[in-house]
Amino acid sequence: MPIKISNCSFSYRRGLPVIEQLSISFDPGATVLLGPNGAGKSTLMAIAATALKPKSGDVRLGSVTASGRSAVRAYRRKVGWLPQQVRPVAGLKVREQVAYGGWLKGMGRDAAWEASLGALAKVRMTQLADRRSTELSGGQLRRLGIAQALVHDAEVVLLDEPTAGLDPAQRSAFRRLLTDLQDSVSFVVSTHQTEDLAASYRSVVVLDQGQVRYQGSIGEFLGRVPAGVSEERRAEAAYSELVAEEA
Repeated sequence: MPIKISNCSFSYRRGLPVIEQLSISFDPGATVLLGPNGAGKSTLMAIAATALKPKSGDVRLGSVTASGRSAVRAYRRKVGWLPQQVRPVAGLKVREQVAYGGWLKGMGRDAAWEASLGALAKVRMTQLADRRSTELSGGQLRRLGIAQALVHDAEVVLLDEPTAGLDPAQRSAFRRLLTDLQDSVSFVVSTHQTEDLAASYRSVVVLDQGQVRYQGSIGEFLGRVPAGVSEERRAEAAYSELVAEEA
């Protein structure tokens, strides 16, 4: 079931609008949200996660609208979010931090504790459950953040630049994790990296200057590029063409 954003506008501290009258419905499955720095990707993701409240417009998941305190709680139970910065909670072990994330989503303490182990298993971190979260590597901390986003059985998980700062091996591990999980939960992944899109995602959204420049399937996106372009460069070429021609 997709997140639908209708006629949303947002600006920071009375500045120029970051997004204005933006409408988009994300497809089920794994969607990649592409765009240059400053395009509004993080703002859009935060609005979809209800971490930011739009100046105007409507955010919903199915019949649940993110408007009003009780409705926002219901919405958040269906949506997981991994912001750009994943911080360890001092004094907590890995499993405790994941369970804490479930409690913040409204789960009971026992239910969150029980679900935390299953969430860690999904991201292949069961063996690190008793390690202090402050002792994790960058890649492990990202996986911890994904476990926190999954612990409450979210229907949609929003990941904002999840591979930023990761080395090639860690990025490859993240792509495998995404492939393993996308049949059971829908993902929207914000990034400006275009490599391996066809292997990881089903649909593409290109955002630039707060506006949707393109939305469609991976095949349609790559099909915009002439056949002479190498497979390694097709996604980059399609993205660059869209941003350049509309900028």
